[in-house]
Amino acid sequence: MTPPVIYDPAGIDFDRPGKHHYNVAFHLDSSWGYSLVPLTVINGQRGSSAGSRGVVAFGGTHGNEWEGQVAVKRLCRDLDPAEISGCVILIPQLSQSACVANTRISPLDGVNMNRAFPGSPRGTISYRISNFVKTRVFPKVQVVLDIHSGGNEGGFPICTSFHPIPDPKLRAEIAEVAALFDTPFIMIYSSQMASGLLTDEAEAERKVTIGGEFGFGESVNRWGTLHAYEGIKNVLRHYRMLPGKPVKIDRRRSTRPRVVQAPNLEDYVPCPRDGIWEPLVDLGGEVKQGDLLGRLHDFGDHTAEPLELRAHRTGVVLMMHFPAESAKGVTLYVIAEDVQEKT
Repeated sequence: MTPPVIYDPAGIDFDRPGKHHYNVAFHLDSSWGYSLVPLTVINGQRGSSAGSRGVVAFGGTHGNEWEGQVAVKRLCRDLDPAEISGCVILIPQLSQSACVANTRISPLDGVNMNRAFPGSPRGTISYRISNFVKTRVFPKVQVVLDIHSGGNEGGFPICTSFHPIPDPKLRAEIAEVAALFDTPFIMIYSSQMASGLLTDEAEAERKVTIGGEFGFGESVNRWGTLHAYEGIKNVLRHYRMLPGKPVKIDRRRSTRPRVVQAPNLEDYVPCPRDGIWEPLVDLGGEVKQGDLLGRLHDFGDHTAEPLELRAHRTGVVLMMHFPAESAKGVTLYVIAEDVQEKT
């Protein structure tokens, strides 16, 4: 049965027992019609939910990032309210119009959903959806999971991520939850790179907030999808909202996630000119200061020497521009350093 359409988002009963699927209608600005955002709310029937931490998981904050959409959609179907304690909210396609178009931003208003927070009830559709998340979803949860991938912008090794957190107690809890996804890397990244992020808003409200990059290339990476799907279930197990203990996800790897950080803007190196990018190192690979990372080619003169790009520091390559065609100013690569601490 097709989930019912909810025309007034304020009318959703987030406390209704059991599992309920909805399509939340946000009216279009240019014509009569709606963008229907899929939403599943589960209020568990296992024991008392008193003291339980509500959890929300998002996919499709960017429409061309598919691992989160697939993983969260599966959870909408698979999670059984009889096994759940507390409240779980699942939104597999937050920027639904961008997901339908397979684009990073919404074609309806040209807005990047992950720059639209805290939103506005009187803004264009992306701002109204983000305002719904802030005012109706966030008050119901203490844990926020925003599942991303690189889309057609950047390549990443599979990782969870969070910003530098000043409060040591909250930071320790966030780092512990990030490790539950059992990804090869945990990335602590600069909060200065952009504003209006979903995770910015959640962090400002002192939520346990986890992002992550679970693939790239507008594909559905099977390992990234597995880490996202089982990682979210591990979070529920960790908070005793789902029976059992967190499980090992990638049995090919015996080590814990490697925690790295790129907190400074200098670690996000912009492309110095337009050109065709030829990478010469692997994602997740070790580099030393001065190592050749890649070449930037100018085909306006096919006899010209390419511009060589070398590592400005020793560290780990945590991101690299994915398309060959690279415009001046886009982030070409990110080099991170190890964090010497136990998570």
